[in-house]
Amino acid sequence: MTDTDWPLWEVFVRSRRGLSHTHAGSLHAPDAELALRNARDLYTRRGEGVSLWVVPSSAITASSPDEKDPFFEPAADKPYRHPTFYEIPEEVEHL
Repeated sequence: MTDTDWPLWEVFVRSRRGLSHTHAGSLHAPDAELALRNARDLYTRRGEGVSLWVVPSSAITASSPDEKDPFFEPAADKPYRHPTFYEIPEEVEHL
């Protein structure tokens, strides 16, 4: 098995505590442990990460940008999901 036959892994890095993981890139590796080590070496060389996630690309299911309108249309008819639907009393602070 060559490295091009290895599964593709998506790498997510959290730069500081309290922040979200963000997608940093992809790499090929034979297993999760080696994918994690390779991700550390490749995407956190300058100490910019405190946490890494590696996920097999085959495990990710995503919507298509071409289907944006029909896919997200059902959410558009629910105005109560938007904060503009509610009136906030003046005595409520820091909202």
